[in-house]
Amino acid sequence: MSTWLVVSLSGLENRTLDRCAEFAAELRCRGVPLTLLVAPRPERAEPPRPDSPVQRWVRGRVADGDAIALHGFEHSVPADGLLPRLVTGRGAEFATLPAHEAGLRLIAALATVERLGLRVETFVPPRWLASPGTLSALRHHGFTVCADGTAVHELDAGLVHRARVHSFGSGERGEVRRCRSLVSRVGRTVRRDLPVRLAVDAADLQRPLPGRAVLDAVDLALEQGAVPRSYDDFASRVPRPRGAEPSGNVAVNIDPLSR
Repeated sequence: MSTWLVVSLSGLENRTLDRCAEFAAELRCRGVPLTLLVAPRPERAEPPRPDSPVQRWVRGRVADGDAIALHGFEHSVPADGLLPRLVTGRGAEFATLPAHEAGLRLIAALATVERLGLRVETFVPPRWLASPGTLSALRHHGFTVCADGTAVHELDAGLVHRARVHSFGSGERGEVRRCRSLVSRVGRTVRRDLPVRLAVDAADLQRPLPGRAVLDAVDLALEQGAVPRSYDDFASRVPRPRGAEPSGNVAVNIDPLSR
């Protein structure tokens, strides 16, 4: 049985664009699609302009077969969210929101993304944390996939594919150690025939060692037979695996591409 490999890229900015383009080209040579995480107003910054270099590049990547996912709205915790900030950390915008408030933020985010000439049905919450209310709001607003830190949710089918995200651990000392740890974790995961989800921040690509480590991890997963996919591939157009149950009775599956 083949497992799958998903690579996402966040932190898209004009200053990181050159390296992001190089990274995307490296993955394209390997037949690996990217899922680009689009944040309408990160840290309450001004909304991106449709004619900015980053947005033009994103639209070009989508036209060439890459996927996009909505990555929150403004990455801020509500004013009354002191406890959520203490528990989840800075920027976990959708970690504790009720459905109504999550819906309001989704409406604003979708309006911004539409002005950029993009259409999204996949959601990746900031810091990979989404509340039950957020999942409910996503279904209500037509999203088909939500990828959090521990699973990928098929919102239409009610399926939950358990798979943790791998990234450069902030708690690990030393860049060399973090790079080795990432490759090692991916190797262990794919050898156990489990799904591989790589989360890459554009800032990591600005340094040679992390950039090389990500590609090493991708190559290792591919050598072990992992099938490249994007988060969009978890939408309802993907054939449902044998034994999967429809919405209303949530099923857990670790290999959504099996037959």
